Amino acid sequence: MTYMADKAFITPNVLKWARESARMTEETAAAKVSVSAEKLKEWETGSSYPTIRQAQQLAKAYKRPFALFFLPDIPRDFQPLQDFRKSGSKALSTSSIFIIREIQQKQAWISEVNSENQEEKLPFVGRFSINDNPQKVANDILATLKINPAFYKTDNPIKEWIDAAESKGIFVSRTSFIHSRLKLDSEEMQGFAIADPYAPFIFVNSDDWNAPQLFTLVHELAHIWIAVSGISNEVEPLLNQKDKFHPVELFCNEVAANALMPKEIVIGFDTSAFQTSKGIFKVAKQLGVSSFALLVRALHLNIISTPAYQNLKKQADSEYLEYLRREEEKKASQKGKEKSGGPNYFLLQLNRNSRLFTQTVLDAFRGGFIEPTVASKLLNVQVNKFQKLESQLLK
Repeated sequence: MTYMADKAFITPNVLKWARESARMTEETAAAKVSVSAEKLKEWETGSSYPTIRQAQQLAKAYKRPFALFFLPDIPRDFQPLQDFRKSGSKALSTSSIFIIREIQQKQAWISEVNSENQEEKLPFVGRFSINDNPQKVANDILATLKINPAFYKTDNPIKEWIDAAESKGIFVSRTSFIHSRLKLDSEEMQGFAIADPYAPFIFVNSDDWNAPQLFTLVHELAHIWIAVSGISNEVEPLLNQKDKFHPVELFCNEVAANALMPKEIVIGFDTSAFQTSKGIFKVAKQLGVSSFALLVRALHLNIISTPAYQNLKKQADSEYLEYLRREEEKKASQKGKEKSGGPNYFLLQLNRNSRLFTQTVLDAFRGGFIEPTVASKLLNVQVNKFQKLESQLLK
């Protein structure tokens, strides 16, 4: 028998809004609390009420504060980011919605802190517009971040780009999952940018391999430089697909191609390097880009002809499929190892929060400027584990 005191007298339309804004079906949400979809509909229309425990479980599933269900009406939520994804892309799923909301919460907090502290606005946010020359924007990004694509210091260019971006006050978050059962799909969303002058934030979906991740990162930097927030997918340049892409995306792709593969560097390679797929792969690896991106760039710079491009792309396609097969094998062999140890939880959280954001929150916590519970919520790490998180920062 269930007592009245056990009931959570939630606001029905707020409960429904919380589910819909999490992009969850009635069936999926009902399964979270082991009830039928019909029972959930009753709660959402107010003809019956969940128990406090059931309402708490739903709050956790929707990633909303429990108290929110008791508001008299639907609250104002974060504005949805503009969707610049390729036409025909599938609707954003729960995973994508959750990561966008998580980053928006972090970004809103840090932006408010920086503006209240009267920090100066970052001069490069919105320095250009879509009407400017993409090469000029690319050169400004390289000069601002002090990056020379001809001379990366390591064989991990994406880390160099992230460190350079964060040293200038741009927060960069990277993850491929919300939790073990809620993964992010790179075909659905490769990245997004929040172009705020006090706290620009970039998200890169690490479900992709490193070369497309780097292209996504620089594409999103272009969004910051023209002050246009939004979500992107299928970021790498392809031929004959211009009608399927938003003008902003085409512009940001041009900027990324010019920044990662500057004309003077690409034409500086021996032309023999562009005659075989192995040569293309070698140059692409040196620049931290994919063979596909380099082939498109070489074609645009008239280094290779259209027939050569088509032939080399065919070879690159089959080599890419072979690469994917090897990666799958590697993943399968690692699964056993991960059960015993797995990737470092604190390193994963550090990348997901952004190193710069983690350092900022920890400094605010240590200085007594924010409550332990606030710091823990912002970093998604328990207070008694902050030391372990901090030790990852120093590595």
